[in-house]
Amino acid sequence: MVTIRLSRTGAKRNPYYHVVVIDSRKKDSGRPLERLGFFNPSATGQEISLKLEMDRIDHWVSQGAQLSERVSKLIKDNAASAAA
Repeated sequence: MVTIRLSRTGAKRNPYYHVVVIDSRKKDSGRPLERLGFFNPSATGQEISLKLEMDRIDHWVSQGAQLSERVSKLIKDNAASAAA
């Protein structure tokens, strides 16, 4: 099964996440099929904290990919902030 989930990068105590499409049997740091955006929880000021390619996410979901809990929450938050 293919999963859309977060892949952690960045330095110690300064996380940075890529939103990736990956085979669910691979480990977290495995090679992704595609990168769909990023999430920077420690963004401050004018820095972008979340960027998602929604057209590609919709494509993968239509192909049967499952969203992780955290990614689905980020998508909902992104949609709410875009509507505001």
